[in-house]
This record gives sequence, structure tokens and C-alpha cells, in this order.
Amino acid sequence: MADFDIAIAGAGAVGMSCALWAQMRGHKVLLMDPEPPGSGTSYGNACTLATYACLPVNDPSVLTSLPQLMFSRDSPLSLSYAHALRNPRWMLSFLANCRAAPSRRIAGHLADLLSHADAGINPLIEAAGAGDLVVERGQLSVWSTAAAADAATAGLERRRALGVPWREVDPEEALEMEPGLHLPVKRAVHFHAARHLRDPLEFITRMHRAFTELGGTTLWAKAEMVRASDTGVELQAGGQSLTAGHAVIACGAFSKQIEGAGTQKLPLGTERGYHVMYEGEGHRVTRPVGWGEAGFYAVPHAKGLRLTGTVEIAALDAPANPRRLDYLVRKGAEMLGSLPDPDSDWLGYRPTMPDSLPVIGRSPQSDRVIHAFGHQHIGLTLGGITGRLVADLAEGRQPNIDLAPFAADRAFA
Repeated sequence: MADFDIAIAGAGAVGMSCALWAQMRGHKVLLMDPEPPGSGTSYGNACTLATYACLPVNDPSVLTSLPQLMFSRDSPLSLSYAHALRNPRWMLSFLANCRAAPSRRIAGHLADLLSHADAGINPLIEAAGAGDLVVERGQLSVWSTAAAADAATAGLERRRALGVPWREVDPEEALEMEPGLHLPVKRAVHFHAARHLRDPLEFITRMHRAFTELGGTTLWAKAEMVRASDTGVELQAGGQSLTAGHAVIACGAFSKQIEGAGTQKLPLGTERGYHVMYEGEGHRVTRPVGWGEAGFYAVPHAKGLRLTGTVEIAALDAPANPRRLDYLVRKGAEMLGSLPDPDSDWLGYRPTMPDSLPVIGRSPQSDRVIHAFGHQHIGLTLGGITGRLVADLAEGRQPNIDLAPFAADRAFA
């Protein structure tokens, strides 16, 4: 007999969701991570359950405005040229998926998955006793120039066509909703069905507590190797050898580092994201507010104000880029008026495939190995439904969502 029914590598939002779903289903589950649950990339997110976030980073506007995005100091996108030259296939595939037809296809697949997000995460919120962390005030997106406001129309209508609810609010109402805004508002949209968490790390911590109370086991070590057979998998982690019926790879941007997991040849890249925190300034906004042109969010967090977002295409092990942090500080002051110096800052690694779709499904090498990574900006939002799908796969059930678009061996442009 195997030591465990299911062994899960990675304790971020996705891995922790997989572990709790499997434990709730009555399985004997092992969770492996050298760091505390939620302390990695999941720690620094925008706190938003972004069920509206079906438009991929792969957007045609990236192609039309690429020089400005790459060279302007006011760009929400930063690109390491050395990294791009070392990874030309990933970059070319990413850009190919920015064409109109692939971008529309990707948005459709993301919208389908996101339509199940609440059904995936709500049982976890209940199991973790985390209802007090959930705030139902929606998300407000604003644009400060007429040109950007007009350019947003196509994306908003695409969202509506894909079933994402939103309502237009006039600039006066937007400033009534969020009187802390100091920028000119030319257009505003309220995604009223969205929610946010007051503290995502606390949510993941409570999920881990519930997992443990239900009988789950945690090994504070990095999964290093997976070897699958017809009857199960052998794993090496922290110098220990363990066996399980199934292994789940949910290590985010680090998922390629596990030998034998069927991940090493996948085009998994990294969108590096940053945040700055201002303790005691959480009153500046009452819900997540996104500034369209600037590509970041102002978020009320239990510990203060968090400014988070932007995209940096660079190596996983590259040092933090101070220009990205300066951008958030500078733009935050434009958005909300004078702010004190930030109390802390952070760099995280969003795991991203060149088509912006996650990898969810059985490894092409073995049905005993299940992949669950690559959720880019929306790991917190999609963690719950991913966990439910992973439990289905481990049990041999047919998921109620078509997983073909998320298969590891899908075609990349």
C-alpha cells in the first residue's frame, strides 16, 4: 500500500486548494513545501477573486503598442532583453498569441473556467471558517484619459459577450464610490459580482489549519523527484522517499524543477509582479480599484494599502527591479494623492504559459501525475476550482469542465 493517496507539491493558493479539496473528499493527503503555506507568490497578490479576469495578457494591443510598452518609463510592462534573447521560442509564442483570433480563443477558455471559480472556492472558504475575510463590494476599473477609455470598449464588450457582468458608472458616481481617487476619471466600470479577501495569506493559513484538522499531513520539504509506475508514484522530498497513488505538481513558476514530473520541457515562463505596502493607509480605497492605463491595483488590505500589479518579463532568479517599485510608488501618488514612504515591498513570480492558460490535467507521461500550475495573475481566483478538478482526476471521475484547452501537451503558437 502507498503511504498516501495523493501527494501535493506546493502550498500556494493552488496547491493548498488541491490539498484541502482532496482531504475534504476523504483521501489521505500529503502536502509538501519547504515554506509556510501561502508565503510565496500567493502572498503578494491583489486580494481579488477576479471572476471577471478572462482577458489574457495576450491582447492585440500589446502588438500595436509594443515599442511604447517596452521603452516608456510609464509603461506597466517591463522586459529583460537578455531574458528574451535566451528564451526566443517563449517570447515568439507569447506574441503570436497576442493576435486577435488566438486572444479571443484564450479569453473564451478562461471565461469558461472562471464561471466555475466561485463554486470551487466557496466550499473552501466555508471549510476554513474564512467568511469574515470575504468582502463583497465588487471591483472598480477606471481610465483617466479619453483615448484609453475608448480603447477599453472592445475588451469590455468581449467580457459581456462571455457572460461577465459589469455596469458602467459615470465619473461622478465613481468618485462617490471611491472618494480617495485623485486622478481624473474619464470612464469607470464596476464589476459588481467580484469579491476580495481582506488578507489572502490568512485565508491560506486557515485552509492549512482546516486541512490539518481533517487529518492532512504536511512535510516541510521541497519535492525533488517523481517516478511514476502503473500502480502509483514514488517521491523524493527532503531526503525522504515516499509513495502515493497520485502526485500533484502545483509549485507555480517552480514546477519545472521537479525531476520526472513531465514539466521540464514545458514552456513555463514567469511574469514577475511587485507590490508596495502602506500600513495604516487602507482607508484610501474601499475595494480593489484598477487604473487601466497604469496596469495596477490599489487594494484595501487588513494591514493597510497595497499597490500591486504590472508585468515584468524576466528570469526567475533575476534580482528585484527597483524601477518597478518606483513605478508603483510614483503612480500610486498620482492615483491617490500624497502617500508616505511604503513600509515594505515585495516581488513575486506569476507562473505563465505563453498562451496565458493554466496547465490542469494528467501528465502526458503518466496518469498518476497531475499538473496544476500556470495560473498567471489569477491563481487565488482559480485555486478552488483547480483543486476540485484535481480531486476529480485523482478519483477517476470525469470533470464537468473540458480540460483539453489546459492540457500540458496542447499546441502552442
